[in-house]
Amino acid sequence: MSTYVYAITSADHPLRLDDLQGVGEPPSPLRAVTADSVAAVVSDAPEGLRAKRRDVLAHEQVLEALMSDGATLPMRFGLLGPDDARVAEVLGREADAYRQRLAELDGHVEYNLKAARDEEDLLREIMAQSEQVRELNERSRSESATHDDRIALGELVANEVVARGGSQAEATLERLSPAATRASRAEPGSSHFLNVSFLVPAGSADAFVQAVSAEADRLGDAYTFTLTGPLPPYSFV
Repeated sequence: MSTYVYAITSADHPLRLDDLQGVGEPPSPLRAVTADSVAAVVSDAPEGLRAKRRDVLAHEQVLEALMSDGATLPMRFGLLGPDDARVAEVLGREADAYRQRLAELDGHVEYNLKAARDEEDLLREIMAQSEQVRELNERSRSESATHDDRIALGELVANEVVARGGSQAEATLERLSPAATRASRAEPGSSHFLNVSFLVPAGSADAFVQAVSAEADRLGDAYTFTLTGPLPPYSFV
């Protein structure tokens, strides 16, 4: 049977597993696989494991309990190893790297920030500030407008949207980074100009949240900030 991996900790972590339930129905008992001063919290992997609500919650509750007792490297839902022996082999081979990362994450949590701007507000700004956009817009509305004129206008506006979103993302990151230990950016997608995770000392979480709120207030109602956390530091494992 495959081994389901929840997290990696130091071998001297309290590992209070008796009151926790693993994935599966009935829940799989948890155990620790140890090698070279690091440990993996694991259980048997049930057949046909899928991301059902009960199993996802069980995974998250194990992580929360481990994190409350010390530094923990959280694994994402569904990580499997062939068996305990293979998990122990990987632990031993990568022990130095795991210890270093555990030291970096000790006492930290993750917050994810997604930021978006109202599209109409952005387009009004582009129209007001770009003479080239205004000229192309007037030309595309005239009777002599060609298909190429309309394509050129669309491309120019799209480029402006990307450039202004990138500039704002950099400015926001610059303001918020001093309140965090590290930041990890992800692709923002079509509806956001920023998607970033911050590694934040748990004791400074309130100050970080206030910094995000202050940045949102500074930018105004045309911007929407969605802050999620505290989370296990998945983005920094």
